[in-house]
Amino acid sequence: MSQIETLKLELNVNLACTKSGIFFVITKLHMRKSKIIFFFQSIINFLKPTRGNSLAEFAVITAMMATFIATALPKFSDVMEASKAQKSIDEIDKILLQAKNFYETTAALEGRGRLPGQDKFNMKVGEYTDTTDLVNDLEIFEVYSDTTIGAKWVSVFGTDNPKALIPDASYFSDDTISAEVNSAGEIICSNCPEGRMKGADEWLDLFNRETLVSPFQDGHYIYIVIPGSGSGNDVKAPRICVADVESPKYLHKIMDL
Repeated sequence: MSQIETLKLELNVNLACTKSGIFFVITKLHMRKSKIIFFFQSIINFLKPTRGNSLAEFAVITAMMATFIATALPKFSDVMEASKAQKSIDEIDKILLQAKNFYETTAALEGRGRLPGQDKFNMKVGEYTDTTDLVNDLEIFEVYSDTTIGAKWVSVFGTDNPKALIPDASYFSDDTISAEVNSAGEIICSNCPEGRMKGADEWLDLFNRETLVSPFQDGHYIYIVIPGSGSGNDVKAPRICVADVESPKYLHKIMDL
């Protein structure tokens, strides 16, 4: 084989390796961060010939790695945030499922279903009594530091829970057990169940004392309950909304019973 033919063959092999390497990079842009180092080493090993690197080949590898760093890291960030959001929604689903179980259990034991934190089916948790007001607030509830809207919500597992503390500069509160009679002697909790507990304790019991923790650094699960009403054919069940304080506008779900 002549020297020219040999050079052509080497050039074709190098081009094939480069094209394959580029395809390999593109198809791996969504790899998990834990595999980045392994990925880089795979690229180098894949493109490294046994006879040693030429300056041209080294330049190709360097350019490819620089391109990967520039384009892949933002994509990894996006993928990670989307993954966290989905994880948070999955946790909210778990909370709502336990709320439904609690409602059905209390309906059987107490004669009327209620939700965790409710002293009675027709009493609120948090500061909402109307779904329209709730939906309107959610449209602008983008940060946990909102003093007006944040104060209307209650922590699911407790604001002082060491496993899931509320973020600094947030204004969420804890549910409390309502007294049966107020300071004026008026009955405010008529025929309320004797075994009721504050919301955080009822939630923790539902999860066997385990706390669901938001995947976000500043995340925390909060909720409100819009009270039920009526009786007989006119009965209206309470409604619950659970959100992650990372972004309540987008990370929330409302459940009808």
